[in-house]
Amino acid sequence: MAGRVLVGISGWAYKSWRGDFYPTGLPASKQLAYVSERLPSVEINASFYSLRRPTVYQRWHEQTPDGFVFSVKGGRYITHIKRLTDVHVPLANFLASGVLALQDKLGPLLWQLPATLTFDADVLARFLDCLPADTVDATRLAAFHGPVVEGRAWLDDQPTRPVRHALEARHDSYRSPACLALLRAHDVALVVSDGAGTWPMLEESTADFAYVRLHGHDRLYAGGYGDALLQQWADKIRHWSADGKDVYVYFDNDVDGRAPFDAQRLRQLLDER
Repeated sequence: MAGRVLVGISGWAYKSWRGDFYPTGLPASKQLAYVSERLPSVEINASFYSLRRPTVYQRWHEQTPDGFVFSVKGGRYITHIKRLTDVHVPLANFLASGVLALQDKLGPLLWQLPATLTFDADVLARFLDCLPADTVDATRLAAFHGPVVEGRAWLDDQPTRPVRHALEARHDSYRSPACLALLRAHDVALVVSDGAGTWPMLEESTADFAYVRLHGHDRLYAGGYGDALLQQWADKIRHWSADGKDVYVYFDNDVDGRAPFDAQRLRQLLDER
């Protein structure tokens, strides 16, 4: 059975998109709903920079239709400041901040590593061991949060659902067989990340799903993907899906406003087959 393919964008609150992708005069509060009418998924980037509140995640849930999926980017405090070490409480804070309030619309959690962070088997193993496998594990871990989310933590019980994780490594050392074995043992996807040659694009399969981030092919976070490149990605996506993998694809070439248009075009190319 073919896997589900979800093509979307990384973030949606870009002022430069007003009067281009977003109609002139569309309120910022309506932008997510506008996106969700045209694409089946988005990647939440704001969670990378600071902890959100449960009310924010609840509002996002309410503004999108049934079946919509949010991938959520893990906090940079965990990946860039703590650099994956001693993360039990920061991870609990992140999970308690409201991520689980997305409920049935919660997709993979994305952990983007800094390009200076090289593979260390012990560090990565300890981090992967901390990651919750499902929403029950996540709620249990969230209960160990620190004072930073005291009084506003989301700890509500909910049906057991799997929680997927994707690791965006930006150093070639993560091609190591030892790294790939660790990721496979934890069913964590190694992100296929196109960064205009700024970091290596790692395409090894390590999970029962695939996760792709397209930051720009010729210029980082800028420019567009023409039909020839999009067709190449469509071919790869079809292959992964045919293998039974769900595939999450997010365009992050937002500077010139091409991300939503490229996402829509890729979906068209996939539908043509």
